Amino acid sequence: MKLPTIAALISLGIASAVVADDKEKHDHDHDHEHIVAGPTGGRLITKVEPHAEFFVTKENKIEIRFFDHDNEPVAPGEQVVSVIMGDRSAPTKLAFVKEGNKLVSDQTIPKGNNLPTVVQIKDGKTVTERFNLNLEECPTCEYKEYACICEHDHDHDHDHDEKKKK
Repeated sequence: MKLPTIAALISLGIASAVVADDKEKHDHDHDHEHIVAGPTGGRLITKVEPHAEFFVTKENKIEIRFFDHDNEPVAPGEQVVSVIMGDRSAPTKLAFVKEGNKLVSDQTIPKGNNLPTVVQIKDGKTVTERFNLNLEECPTCEYKEYACICEHDHDHDHDHDEKKKK
């Protein structure tokens, strides 16, 4: 084997070890994407045009509203939205019906909190958004945790942090 080839293999091994070590340090349940809150207080899905806002109502149904780049409402077009959430061994599948200028889920969300959620929006191509639906109030902003725009860690116990502050 030539010396440059051995050096390249050693470099590759070191780089792989660094990447694996970095993954261990950052191996946790939340992603680092920037969450954007929608105009009505839900989570804005910006991977689609127009943007879609995922909002949980007081009746525990999901509303999907569409907004342009200026956060002006856009009537739903031909988009097909589906949501799969809850227990992975027996997930709840939600379909949506048009009600005025929004889409509303055909049933309520399952009981519980921090529900694994997959939103699919099809309008020509399919866009998929995954997150945990945490319905608790954020202690530092006006949104529920699933739409929280604060810089705090979204997977920790807020009660514990509040006790630390006192």
